[in-house]
Amino acid sequence: MNPMKPLLLQIFTWWNGQTIGTRFHTWRFGERVGADEFGNVYYRTKGGVKDKALGIQRRWVVYNGEAEASKVPPGWNGWLHHTVDVAPSEERYEPREWQQPHEQNWTGTALAYRPQGSTLAQGERPAATGDYQAWTPGR
Repeated sequence: MNPMKPLLLQIFTWWNGQTIGTRFHTWRFGERVGADEFGNVYYRTKGGVKDKALGIQRRWVVYNGEAEASKVPPGWNGWLHHTVDVAPSEERYEPREWQQPHEQNWTGTALAYRPQGSTLAQGERPAATGDYQAWTPGR
């Protein structure tokens, strides 16, 4: 791989992780809070200082790879949106036995759910059962 490619991606794209501007802002004003199991890293303003314009502390995520909001687990999502004050890295949390691990939204990808009968599903589409009658205008 060309060694210039990562640098050019940071300058010209925002969907492949952080841009140069985000990297500089994070270095200058950010304080690392923690990371999740997907490699996303979470930050807040240094010392918990509140933003004068917002009246609240700024919180942000630097995605590991493509910027996709559904890659953020529920605990971190709540912290990012100020639903909870304590970051998941600052508390001990044991999931309940009925809770499943977080999985990103795969819609629009090759891993998307395609139920039986879908035009995108593998195999043959089953024949119509006769319980459907098409609508015709004027009838």
